[in-house]
Amino acid sequence: MNENVIEKIKNSIKEKAGNKRVIAAVSGGGDSTLAAWLAKEAIGENLYAIFVDSGLLRSGERERAIHLYEDLFGKDFMWVDASEEFLFALKGVGDPEEKRKAIGKKFIEVFERVANEIEAECLIQGTIAPDWIESGGGSRDRIKTHHNVGGLPETFLQVVEPLRDLYKDEVRDLIKETGLKTKEERQPFPGPGLAIRIIGEVTRERIEVVRKANDMVEKAVEESGVKPWQYFAVLLPVKSVGVKGDERVYGETIAIRAIDSADGMSGSFSRIPFEALEAISTRITNEIPGINRVVYDITDKPPATIEWE
Repeated sequence: MNENVIEKIKNSIKEKAGNKRVIAAVSGGGDSTLAAWLAKEAIGENLYAIFVDSGLLRSGERERAIHLYEDLFGKDFMWVDASEEFLFALKGVGDPEEKRKAIGKKFIEVFERVANEIEAECLIQGTIAPDWIESGGGSRDRIKTHHNVGGLPETFLQVVEPLRDLYKDEVRDLIKETGLKTKEERQPFPGPGLAIRIIGEVTRERIEVVRKANDMVEKAVEESGVKPWQYFAVLLPVKSVGVKGDERVYGETIAIRAIDSADGMSGSFSRIPFEALEAISTRITNEIPGINRVVYDITDKPPATIEWE
């Protein structure tokens, strides 16, 4: 069954891309990697995989992604450091929808620039069904705008989305079918990155805080033996009174989010062992200046979404 789906996807890419020079947007995750790999098998040396470092990635993510794509695509891979551009684009932006739109616009600008440099006419991206459904596709209400959906200028490249009708569990099944190695089996990570795990304005300092906290959450949860669908840290613009030593502190709050899901469309909060939560809280409040409170999100999807923004 999956073999037939894979062949249909390849044939669709051939039909749409033809003999054009193509760039594939790859993020390090399974969706974009599978789309790019199937496109590579379909059209060969006409495809170039492009990884953009937005500066909003998890700890060590850029290095892992570059290593992965150098192995998969060799000379037909390039990466772009656009971290300063994204930081500038997010300056003063606090509304979650405006934040997502600013990130999406910047990705468009970067890919358009790269496409012009290598004379590409087509963009492959790993959009899947939840992306356009939550973005208000069809007659649906817009939950949140995904950075890779909507808002494309009329002059932009031809966009091909070979996984558009698939859900996350179906994509993982295809990855297994192809034998494709997408790093180790890692949890999904949102395209807008850590920007939507910072409630309010994104700054260089706040990115570093949530990156450190996120790394602590990931390691502690993995060491606990529990493996939720997603697990991460969120930096809240909520200050509260605390005590360090004998001194009063007025610090910010980190929320821990862990949720179980099959396809990303719905889910229930994970029962992380209290020992792991205690270890996370202790480490975050001891090692990250300015954080004096840690809370745990016990909300299902719905009513909440997986990410906070």
